Amino acid sequence: MLNNLDTITLWSYSLLAGAVVIVIVALLLIMLIAAARRVDKHAGLIWEAGKKIAGNTVSIWMLGTTNKVAGDILRTAQSIDTRAESIDDTIRALAGALGARR
Repeated sequence: MLNNLDTITLWSYSLLAGAVVIVIVALLLIMLIAAARRVDKHAGLIWEAGKKIAGNTVSIWMLGTTNKVAGDILRTAQSIDTRAESIDDTIRALAGALGARR
């Protein structure tokens, strides 16, 4: 009967140890799932921030084109100013010439 009791005790300890291992594994799995959810949440926040940054900086690459066009506009405006001055000088000269005839 002592042998039987030892076998039952051994089985009891084995079942208890198995139950403890199962509980520990379950807790570790729950902790792993919670950590994965936190990582996923933070990755989503990073993704959203990245999209906002990209949206706010998308036009920066166009600054070179903008500067070139602005330079072209400036040169055209200067050309118009020069021609307008020339026309103004011509009109003054004509007015002076016509005024001298009268």
